[in-house]
Amino acid sequence: MTKRERRKFTDEFKNQMVQLYLNGKPRADILKEYDLSGSAFDRWVKQSKTSGSFRENDNRSDEQKELIKLRKENQQLKMENDILKQAALILGRK
Repeated sequence: MTKRERRKFTDEFKNQMVQLYLNGKPRADILKEYDLSGSAFDRWVKQSKTSGSFRENDNRSDEQKELIKLRKENQQLKMENDILKQAALILGRK
């Protein structure tokens, strides 16, 4: 079994696949005909229904966005704290 290279699909292609499904074409037929994975296809359908966009940023909940923001802020504060500790050590030696 050889590993398949990761493929990139355009938003236009994803939208066409979702429209085929919404217009009544069976999911199994779409997956087989276009050689798609079920998980990717299901994600496209869900994203299309929730936000109409296939970008991950557009499909995040408010809680997910806040968590990402807080993690970035926490990382920044840790770096600043480390810098201050180093400065205190340097100044303490003089």
